[in-house]
Amino acid sequence: MPAPRTRLAALAALPLLALALGACGYGSESSDEDGKAKVAEGAEKIDGLDSVKIGYFPNLTHATALVGNQEGLFQKELGGTEAKYAQFNAGPSEIEALNAESIDIGWIGPSPAINGYTKSQGKNLRIIGGSASGGVKLVVDPKKIKSLKDVKGKKIATPQLGNTQDVAFLNWIAEQGWDVDAQSGKGDVSVVRTDNKITPDAYKSGSIDGAWVPEPTASKLVAEGGKVLLDEADLWPDKKFVITNIIVRQQFLKDHPKVVEAVLRGAVKTNAWIAKNPEKAKAAANARLKADAGKPLPAEVLDPAWKSIQTTNDPLAATLDAEADHAVKAGLLEKPDLKGIYDLRPLNKVLKAEGESPVDDAGLGVK
Repeated sequence: MPAPRTRLAALAALPLLALALGACGYGSESSDEDGKAKVAEGAEKIDGLDSVKIGYFPNLTHATALVGNQEGLFQKELGGTEAKYAQFNAGPSEIEALNAESIDIGWIGPSPAINGYTKSQGKNLRIIGGSASGGVKLVVDPKKIKSLKDVKGKKIATPQLGNTQDVAFLNWIAEQGWDVDAQSGKGDVSVVRTDNKITPDAYKSGSIDGAWVPEPTASKLVAEGGKVLLDEADLWPDKKFVITNIIVRQQFLKDHPKVVEAVLRGAVKTNAWIAKNPEKAKAAANARLKADAGKPLPAEVLDPAWKSIQTTNDPLAATLDAEADHAVKAGLLEKPDLKGIYDLRPLNKVLKAEGESPVDDAGLGVK
């Protein structure tokens, strides 16, 4: 069992990720051919706006966006304002697209959201809602690692230097009393920064002994014979921590608040639909993955990965603050001023109308 703790890091790709911005495109647009997102003929545009540009990752931790797109639930709320979608493979490229006004609203992880907010000195984005919690695991080769103490001296992969899972793992290592240089990854544990796309191959080749990774990479490793040694959710209060948020350009929020509310209403209704129809929602998410990424996930990967991710309207703001603190402790981030990063007023307006409880910004909201 892991050592007791109140909070774990999960911050990501902060100043370090900014280096990747120039190498990433603005994402690819999705087609409506495989979904139900066509604008109804004669439907009224919200505030006369022709379209809203929405970004997300073709990844199960962005389940709300996947399902909402596939089932046409965002478009239903937007009426005659067309939902246009773009997919991204990395947070920095999505932040760059937001800054360039190539997208208006996006689903994104906590670290690039913090990075984008601090880099713009709090002037360009706001977090306007939560989307997902969980879905991160430490998966190891059971022949080499049989207990948590056996992780010492082994080679463990994380997705990227300074990313959400990298900081989480560095923080966990420190709590075991072990020493690792954050930049090089060298020390009592060898932290090997490896792209999630190639981590399963690295595991199969034996070049790593395990990985601290998000879904579906974790379940892909299990399908290759790996064993889940630790679920990060077990290290957080109530087993909840932010893995995906909803962000918006501040100017877009100012200019088109009714459109933002419509997208948030679509997200809230999508999360409710997922909760009531988990198997249909899982199938819808996988269908969207096939449309967006070219192929669906096999059942042996999809099923366990889907179970470990919780969709939520709550941004779990206190955990975002904790994640930032642990990135600072790891030496990967200067102490950020996050006051004002949240504007949950539109979401709470939607939640009230839906008869649901409001969510809290942990003191980090706009005044």
